[in-house]
Amino acid sequence: MALAAIFVFLLVCAVHVLESMLDLAKKRGSVSDEQVKLRVAITQLLKESSALSTPSTFAQAAKLKRLAAAKEKELAKLQQSDIKGKQSLHEKYGKVLKATKVS
Repeated sequence: MALAAIFVFLLVCAVHVLESMLDLAKKRGSVSDEQVKLRVAITQLLKESSALSTPSTFAQAAKLKRLAAAKEKELAKLQQSDIKGKQSLHEKYGKVLKATKVS
């Protein structure tokens, strides 16, 4: 009887820890290598465009700013796809955890 109670306690603790880890992973998120590379490229382009401040280099600075804006849009798309993937993962495992809790 005591062994069964310990087993149930450990099972409940494990489910609780898994649920909290899943919530933490959803909130925190992860950054892929591609996102890091895009952020570095964006900052580099913005630094280069800010260095070009004379009227004769205005066109080149504007081109760099447009390129940086395009990379920011690409980064936003990557982040949205990551969020959607994490939400579906959270929903999938969340349902499993709820079913485990209920039964």
